[in-house]
Amino acid sequence: MKKFKSFVAIAAVSALGLSACAGGNSGSKDAKESKHADYKACLVSDAGGWDDKSFNESAMVGLKDAEKKLGIKTGSAESKSVNDFKNNMDAQVADNCNLVIGVGFMLAPAALEAAKANPDLSFALVDSAFSDKDGKPQQLKNGRPLTFNTAEAAYLAGYVAASATKTGKVATFGGIQIPTVTIFMDGFADGVKAYNKAKGKNVQLLGWDKDAQKGAFTNSFDDQALGKTQAQQFLDQGADIIMPVAGPVGLGAAGAVKADGKALIIGVDSDWYESAPDYKSIVLTSVMKGIGASVMDTIKAGAEGKFDSKPYVGTLENGGVSIAPFHDFDSKVSDETKKEVKELTAKIKSGEIKVETPAAPKN
Repeated sequence: MKKFKSFVAIAAVSALGLSACAGGNSGSKDAKESKHADYKACLVSDAGGWDDKSFNESAMVGLKDAEKKLGIKTGSAESKSVNDFKNNMDAQVADNCNLVIGVGFMLAPAALEAAKANPDLSFALVDSAFSDKDGKPQQLKNGRPLTFNTAEAAYLAGYVAASATKTGKVATFGGIQIPTVTIFMDGFADGVKAYNKAKGKNVQLLGWDKDAQKGAFTNSFDDQALGKTQAQQFLDQGADIIMPVAGPVGLGAAGAVKADGKALIIGVDSDWYESAPDYKSIVLTSVMKGIGASVMDTIKAGAEGKFDSKPYVGTLENGGVSIAPFHDFDSKVSDETKKEVKELTAKIKSGEIKVETPAAPKN
């Protein structure tokens, strides 16, 4: 996973068009000398914006990486709300993009419409299959889903959280109840359950009932105040480790956890120790997706004339999902737990342990 400090530095130097609904650039200086100089890849964000410390920012890292290494042209459109999705997708098509990548489940209907209307162009969608407004998946010859079985990595994080809690209570909550959110929560719940079974413990999980598929949601990915309020409720109930699956809302939760002074947080999508340095003192670990790498690989395939519609599914086995290092808490996570996490990782990779969830992406 790329470190997001480098992205922030790049973003500070060049506005790129990140502040408007649609925008682009002519590519780097290297693009003029590259054999891929005529290829243009474009990105449309979800409503969280490019600096969400989550999947939008990770996708932008992949785009910038492709621009630098392949010498392509790039474009981008930052969505402020769901009302921007269609216009932003259309704007990138009109801006002569060869490949348009939408970031997030919420863009699926707009991406599907654009892909169907432009069969000569390539499209990709991060964190989702191409689906209609009713959520029904659609197969396209020119559309590639970039999905991640984050339940596998979240299982490990749940196990670690259950081993590290001092109060016997951990928690998770989501932004909106959609598969790309609940898949984290399902894996986390299973990891806590696995720890309890292995150790004869009874660590309690607040915020999510996997069997009932019911739990705590802020119904927003943007309002950090809601994340702070939700996290505080968990803290008041005794939870001392929280995993928010809510984009920028999770930063609000991190604020509450940091103010508490005793609790810890588990990041999602990226390594929060690196991408949210204001909160690194409370980050136990993070459940990471290789979003940047999947975007880079898809752009590379397109630029080389090898784009295909076969879905990408990130797993522990192929390195598409993982948990981050324990960083400042490495000495506080027992050697026994570290050994068990390695063993669990191997068993998940081999298929001996199957982390099951109704939200699992399809190959």
